Amino acid sequence: MDDMDRRIINRLQQGFPVCDSPYEQAARELGLSGEELIERIGGLLTAGVLSRFGPLYHAERMGGALMLVALQVPEQRFSEVAGIVNAFPEVAHNYRRNHRFNMWFVLATEQCSRIPEVIDSIEKDTGLKVYRMPKIEEYYVGLKLEA
Repeated sequence: MDDMDRRIINRLQQGFPVCDSPYEQAARELGLSGEELIERIGGLLTAGVLSRFGPLYHAERMGGALMLVALQVPEQRFSEVAGIVNAFPEVAHNYRRNHRFNMWFVLATEQCSRIPEVIDSIEKDTGLKVYRMPKIEEYYVGLKLEA
């Protein structure tokens, strides 16, 4: 990552322009062309510096729900259970952890009532208890890189 990559990451965390030419507008603020910005974002994705580039929706403000959940998965079943869990379209992220709760994932549903339904289905399909971690307070932690 060079200084421009860091500036791009810092700038894009502040929001993406909503206009006819958003890449051009964001690029102008960085002293780049729209094409250069697209190429650099693609490079950051390819290199694995960024895991994704796209909008983040506030599901709760749109009438939906989010919940962090965890599973205690026997090691010999980890890949099998990950496949089952990841097949649910409501699973937004799934992470392996070095902990007795070794699988953590986020459920995102269009309606609040779907969270318990999806959890019940995951428990039924995996035979494992899903531990719910409801959000008590929301925080925004921005990553600011020195450029």
